[in-house]
Amino acid sequence: MSIFEIVLISIGLAMDAFGVSIGKGLTMPVGENGRKVTLAFLFGLFQFLMPLIGWLIGRHFFDSSSFSKHWLIFGLLGYLGIAMIREGLSDDDDEDDDDDKQFLGVWEMMMLSVATSLDAMAVGLTFAFLPINVWEASTMIGVITFGISLVGVYLGKFMGQFVGKYADIVGGGVLILIGTKILLQHLGIIGEF
Repeated sequence: MSIFEIVLISIGLAMDAFGVSIGKGLTMPVGENGRKVTLAFLFGLFQFLMPLIGWLIGRHFFDSSSFSKHWLIFGLLGYLGIAMIREGLSDDDDEDDDDDKQFLGVWEMMMLSVATSLDAMAVGLTFAFLPINVWEASTMIGVITFGISLVGVYLGKFMGQFVGKYADIVGGGVLILIGTKILLQHLGIIGEF
């Protein structure tokens, strides 16, 4: 897997955190810089940790000779991509609740970080079957998520929730395309690029 593909996966995975960051940025007062940076940091930290956990699970529990790893990668990335697109197209606006206007504590930040990084654990599972440096890939995912989340939380007041929905759609599309590319390369339909 190339660096470019890892960057694309990182951006795709960061889109959930970006959407939530925008929503939370809408509700945070202008002066809460520490909380904004903390939220972005936690999103990045969990996006770094979850692929490592997924990779460990994949290496420990799955015998790569017992099934076609390329179909698993295609299925997982496709499922995650479709789920993100469906979430982006849904009419549910969780961020509009009055409860979101109250204090954003560390516990809520941790829960949001875990919720937005579960798909990164599934991607980490696919890393177990690819020739990839999992530490490098996970670090890249975490750093990119931190940067994108930081931008989202600061621009939340200006961008609104509209952008968050489209971010999920774009991120889902990226994951589907990468999963499809890996499968097509395995089937010999397209070559490495």
